[in-house]
Amino acid sequence: MDIQITPMPSEGVQRHLQVSVPVDVVRAAEDKAALRYATQVRLPGFRPGKAPAAIVRKRFADAIRQSALETLVEDAYKLVVEQEKLDLAGQPHIHDLKFEPGEPLSFTIHAEVRPKLELERVNGFTVTRPSEVVTEEMVTEQLDALREQKATWSPTEDRPMSGDMVTVLLATGEEGQELPEGKEYHLVLGTGQAIEPLEEVIMETEPGKVLERPVRWPDDFPDEAQRGTLKRVRVDLRDVKRKTLPALDDNLAREVGDFDSLDALRAAVQTDLESNLKREAESQLRQQLLDQIIDANPFDVPVSWVDRLALAYADAYQVPEGERPDFVQEFRPMAERQVRRDLVIEAIAEREKLSASEADIDDRVAEMATARSTAPGQLYASLQKAGRLTELERSITEEKVFKYLLEQNTVTG
Repeated sequence: MDIQITPMPSEGVQRHLQVSVPVDVVRAAEDKAALRYATQVRLPGFRPGKAPAAIVRKRFADAIRQSALETLVEDAYKLVVEQEKLDLAGQPHIHDLKFEPGEPLSFTIHAEVRPKLELERVNGFTVTRPSEVVTEEMVTEQLDALREQKATWSPTEDRPMSGDMVTVLLATGEEGQELPEGKEYHLVLGTGQAIEPLEEVIMETEPGKVLERPVRWPDDFPDEAQRGTLKRVRVDLRDVKRKTLPALDDNLAREVGDFDSLDALRAAVQTDLESNLKREAESQLRQQLLDQIIDANPFDVPVSWVDRLALAYADAYQVPEGERPDFVQEFRPMAERQVRRDLVIEAIAEREKLSASEADIDDRVAEMATARSTAPGQLYASLQKAGRLTELERSITEEKVFKYLLEQNTVTG
């Protein structure tokens, strides 16, 4: 196919190419499309495939030109990718298409290509390992959280205070106007479920009593139209419940899990916190190192990859369709950082030949099988069926890459 390809000014991973298809090539494509139609269409008075070509071309002129156009664009696109050696990052877009009778076909291809990372510097950096020390305060905080989970709520006739659970009928309206019927709410005071001035009115009310007060809405209220407005509020306090935490003793230990004593529960909490801190410290250490490598080796990333990952976040969080544009915009920085991270790891793994091998995967599956008391072959088949072998391969590759990087750089702390 004889076409003219003219590269246009482009930056980073963007590629813009002007494509022109000569008139004779366009005419040949139209003739081929017309012949195909002539052998397929049925016209009154003619046997299938026997209608004169001139009649077919006149009757189906628009369809023939459209078919020829689609074929020409597809063939030209493939030729451009081949001749320009484009390592595409996604599906290109066609712009400024011109297809007039008797004229050459012309259009612009806008494509993104995979970035080529040179990574001239991956060593000489200093990173600090976060503390992995579990303090007594951290253990106590975790035990208190377990007590919160097992807390009980009991009715009280006292005025409510922060931390109490209340059932109230709330009605709001303009000053001087009759208030509407109240709407029932269940609130835990002091947790941000209601604005602070409203909570103050609730805490002035006794259970079973009704209290009206003017309340000024805060200046930082989410709804701008209500910021700073003064409203009349009626609080009908139906009931108040106060939380009681269980004692921190052996009974609690037996209630939250298979622990014989509080000491056993405390030891388990300590172990879990140590494991979590170690994982978090390793994650932060890796991120520190990657951030420095990325800063020292700037490169562009395909916008389509970033948007695709941001949309994947939206799917994972089940974001409603109408809220997706704002969500994607908000998560783009995080998605872009993830794309850069993956590209750096991939480039180093390829350059240093650190990608996980089949033997690496087999060894890891064997370790996992031993820990789970199952046969390696059975676990391998299960992971393969669930599509998790690729995830396992990527995890092993990352471990090897970061082991290499940490050996090339200085770790303090």
